[in-house]
Amino acid sequence: MDQTGKMSLIVKANRVFSPGTPIDAYALFAGRKEQVKDVVTGTLQAGRHIILYGERGVGKTSLAKVISEILSNAGVQVLNSGTINCDGTDNFSSLWHKIFRELSVVLEAKQVGFSNDKSLEKVCLENFLPNKKVSPDDVRYVLSQLPKKSEILILIDEIDTLKDTETTNLLANTIKNLSDHAINVTLLLVGVAESVSELIAEHKSVERALVQVPMPRMSKSELVQILETRLPLLNLTIKEDAKEWITDLSRGLPYYTHSLGLYAVIHGIEEDRTEIEMSDVAHAMRSIVKKPHTLVSAYNKAISSPQKKNIYSHVLLSCALARTDELGHFPAAAVSKPLSIIMGKKCDIPNFARHLKHFSDEKIGILNVTGEVRKLRYRFSDPMMQPFVIMHGFTDGAITQDILKKVREVQYNLSS
Repeated sequence: MDQTGKMSLIVKANRVFSPGTPIDAYALFAGRKEQVKDVVTGTLQAGRHIILYGERGVGKTSLAKVISEILSNAGVQVLNSGTINCDGTDNFSSLWHKIFRELSVVLEAKQVGFSNDKSLEKVCLENFLPNKKVSPDDVRYVLSQLPKKSEILILIDEIDTLKDTETTNLLANTIKNLSDHAINVTLLLVGVAESVSELIAEHKSVERALVQVPMPRMSKSELVQILETRLPLLNLTIKEDAKEWITDLSRGLPYYTHSLGLYAVIHGIEEDRTEIEMSDVAHAMRSIVKKPHTLVSAYNKAISSPQKKNIYSHVLLSCALARTDELGHFPAAAVSKPLSIIMGKKCDIPNFARHLKHFSDEKIGILNVTGEVRKLRYRFSDPMMQPFVIMHGFTDGAITQDILKKVREVQYNLSS
């Protein structure tokens, strides 16, 4: 393939793999059958609203974005607000001005004079909001005036960024108000698990109106589906061991499957091959860990020490390899086995307890810690850091495929 052809294929690869943006076309959406079913069912139930929650990077926004297409393909007429992103500056009034600015309806307008002729006029819903402070009942009233023939879907993303308690209180009241009056609208709220727990804990009255849909990390088969739906679009194939490595490194986060897939494909194209192999994945890892982004600076800050022979990087790597529960938490004991394998000697909790404390320090903040003394559980504060640390371990030579295999075997034996 000549250079022009290679560049053309690389451009196409950047459109096919999308680590930086949510998927908005169902044809490219992978897995999540149960979650799709739950969201669609909740959308079509009168008086019900949906809250979609999970760790950052698991594909919540992508799922929310394709729901309208799924409903439309099934013959349901949908009036969709698009994705409304909350931010820390939003209050209840500004949030609903954002939402109604994106919603328009076509209304009949009678002609001036004696004629009975009517014309159609497209009207933005924001025009119906009061200039004064918006209340939950103002929202209910405006939405109640909309045509009943359309399913109205309002997607509110990143609700965890709402810092104002009054705003979350009013949002909860709005959900209850819309549900009690059976208004033909579905609010689809998207956020991290903690924000959902807080919303429900503080407003028990809305619990019956909410369909709660958890989004766990993707299974390996779902991550494989990401690769298998995209590579044929580029007329490329991938070796089984390379596919296995990409999905294993991704640790259930589709962002990394997209990133590793993209950089591996680009390297394969540059090498003039049509089948992606292990060397392409290795190159993709090096590309990712060398990119200047916040993960790099946070990682370097966490492992830096004035002592030359320190094991901060090894302990952090062992945290990334530790066996976790479904929410990503792990006890200190789960770090011991991976660290012992990496170091080639037995490492008990006293050998690395201070390192865990260091990672959990507010100034470092790479791990969150919960629980009581002797029952502490840790979790990466940013889920994206876990795969990054593992890839860094490979590129630094701290771990190999053999070491990773031994860690897996030990974890399997521990769980059996």
